[in-house]
Amino acid sequence: MNWIDEVKWDAQGLVPAIAQEVGSNDVLMFAFMNRESLAQTVALGEAVYYSRSRQRLWHKGEESGHIQKVHELRLDCDNDVVLLKVEQLGHEPGIACHTGRHSCFFQLLKDGEWKTVEPVLKDPERIYK
Repeated sequence: MNWIDEVKWDAQGLVPAIAQEVGSNDVLMFAFMNRESLAQTVALGEAVYYSRSRQRLWHKGEESGHIQKVHELRLDCDNDVVLLKVEQLGHEPGIACHTGRHSCFFQLLKDGEWKTVEPVLKDPERIYK
């Protein structure tokens, strides 16, 4: 059996994908992959996702320059979630979020409210032109 056939794809042909930073182990972002994006990720050594909103493949960093170099790919125990261990490139420290933050998970539930706990490292207006 081909390694890609061992992935349990959902009804839309997608699998959840979590990008985790090598070294810090910070969870940077969550996205989806289809067969083609997973195969391209392996071939390129850079993260390629499937954008549900754009209905197309999305090479992370294609507009922002914030590319994710893939160091490892892991599959969870149920074969239905992919974990990418990545090095976030393009800005120091790495920016993974379209809001200009290091991680997409920058909101913390505290005292019954979502609080922003990570700073904007670069204004998104300057990232996406």
